[in-house]
Amino acid sequence: MTRVEALKHLGDVFRGVGIETAQRDARLLLLHASGIEHMDLLRSPRETLGADVALRLRDYVSQRVTRIPVARILGEWEFWSLPFTLVAESLVPRPDSETVVAAALIALKERRHANEGLRILDLGTGSGCLLISLLHEMKGACGVGVDIVPEAIAIAQHNAERNGVADRASFEAAHWGKGVTGPFDLIVSNPPYIADSIIDTLEPEVRVHDPRLALSGGADGLEAYRAIADTLPEFLAPGGVVALEIGSDQAESVPAIYRARGYEIEGPFADFGARPRAIVLRRP
Repeated sequence: MTRVEALKHLGDVFRGVGIETAQRDARLLLLHASGIEHMDLLRSPRETLGADVALRLRDYVSQRVTRIPVARILGEWEFWSLPFTLVAESLVPRPDSETVVAAALIALKERRHANEGLRILDLGTGSGCLLISLLHEMKGACGVGVDIVPEAIAIAQHNAERNGVADRASFEAAHWGKGVTGPFDLIVSNPPYIADSIIDTLEPEVRVHDPRLALSGGADGLEAYRAIADTLPEFLAPGGVVALEIGSDQAESVPAIYRARGYEIEGPFADFGARPRAIVLRRP
């Protein structure tokens, strides 16, 4: 079987079991199994698959048809054009969450480039993707990522090393930052924001394979935002900003929590699907 034949076959198989991202998944798995880049596929689409590649690809397909996400199969995923290793206890980074990074950089304005000594706090760091991406953009900044899951702390540290920012990043076990020494100029978070009643209706890729702790926002999806609101006065430096991810249906409910506590709200900032996905907070 050639590369292009395998690509078509995998796409057909995945569509047959109702996978919406069938062709994308087929391409990613073929590239990874073959150890090639997309340009290699374009240059040599009719190259025959070796026996080892075919065997590896068969294993990948057997997992994907049971709705194991591609990121879980590969054990890594790209975010902000950087590679992140994953563990079962960390959320798969979504392209939508890049909106938080973009919103933070926009909010910092001139400090984005004059950022020597700027301190960042990432609440619920998971794989570390938000903090590490921001440190990659701001070479003079340093940051702390906190999480209550030990496995997440370990993989975030690994990802900081993998992406060359370990000398400016530290990771600590803490519940919404309690016990961490502030203040911070920038606080970011992608907190759990899905209402408990909704989680069991989600696609199996999320419902089964993402950690429930990283999804569950309580009965109304807002519990984590209230907890963060309680901790902000302790951590936010004068003139500091906060960038938070929100659910696409929370463009009113989340800002209301912070507006009631005296914060100025910027946004919402839209994700790649033009849905509300992030807000920025400032203390007047």
